[in-house]
Amino acid sequence: MLNQVFHALADPSRRGMVDRLSRGPASVSELAKPLDMSLAAVVQHLQVLEASGLVRTEKIGRVRVCHLEGTALREAETWLAQRRTGWERRLDRLDDYLRENP
Repeated sequence: MLNQVFHALADPSRRGMVDRLSRGPASVSELAKPLDMSLAAVVQHLQVLEASGLVRTEKIGRVRVCHLEGTALREAETWLAQRRTGWERRLDRLDDYLRENP
């Protein structure tokens, strides 16, 4: 699942959709409005976001509404935080070593 999340976020248009959805639900048309692509292309991007678990869509009447799903983002955030913590420890040890051995 984590690979799919990073794959989905690798595209700037999809990141823009996620950014927009972080402010609340939006229809497919609302998500498509600022993008310079066809509605069909927007739907394909949304399918990638759904497959990754980042977005959930539901049909309300004749409108498809998209919602951001926090679980997948939290998993990616946790993975990144673990990597960051490891690198910070390594850099701290390197800093200590360089201070002790000028």
